[in-house]
Amino acid sequence: MQTDTLTPPTPNIPVALINGVALNHADEALTPDELRQRGCTELLRQAAQAARLLAAEDVASTDGVVSEVAAQAIERLIEQEVKVPAPSEEACRRHHAAHQGTYRTGEKVRVRHILFAVTPGVDVVALRKRAEAALLDVRCHSGDISSFESTARDLSNCPSGAQGGDLGWLSAEDCAPEFARELFGHIEVGVLPRLVHSRFGLHVVEVLEREPGTPQSFESVRGAVTNSLSQQAYVTALRQYLRLLAGAACVEGIDLDAADTPLVQ
Repeated sequence: MQTDTLTPPTPNIPVALINGVALNHADEALTPDELRQRGCTELLRQAAQAARLLAAEDVASTDGVVSEVAAQAIERLIEQEVKVPAPSEEACRRHHAAHQGTYRTGEKVRVRHILFAVTPGVDVVALRKRAEAALLDVRCHSGDISSFESTARDLSNCPSGAQGGDLGWLSAEDCAPEFARELFGHIEVGVLPRLVHSRFGLHVVEVLEREPGTPQSFESVRGAVTNSLSQQAYVTALRQYLRLLAGAACVEGIDLDAADTPLVQ
């Protein structure tokens, strides 16, 4: 008796739309951040068309990557619509005084970590639960070197896991910016009480030692302070602009009002 092999049905994933333009396929599972990224890009692409910076015939992306012409038009649109005033001297000095740890030179930390990598198709919710459980476990055994090392060997997706998660001595230049922000300019030593997010995934991090480095005067880092405040103001202004575009659009199946809405890359 012959039996047919049954193919499991493809899950029906809701399709998100911006003014009727689909952001994903019915069989394409995206994380909320990936979907918001596509939504922001499509909002800007359509706004560029409305501003006559991009031809109406430009076709929407099917994979989240717009055409080179559309990318250039979006860049011109942002330059035209998102205005950011230069930070004042007073604001720069206040920022420097409140973040002196950020503007040290020679600061180093000795770190080990356990990486839970975010890869295509991974269940992010389940991954976060595993990372949080690991964080709780190593914090409960804080001071037990073998506990952290064995957990890193068993669970870490980083090659350093074979060495118990040891990354050695790091400077800010050795790290991705979002990882460096969690490590440098602080005084914490030990297992950090939070997961550290980076472009690579979720990290359980232990700071073993710190070398504080040398603080820098305002005058010596004036340019860096100004650039930092300008970038913060730019990000805020762009998010506000995206929210205005979302408010004027027909948005279905996606939340574009999240506080940490990703920006176009």
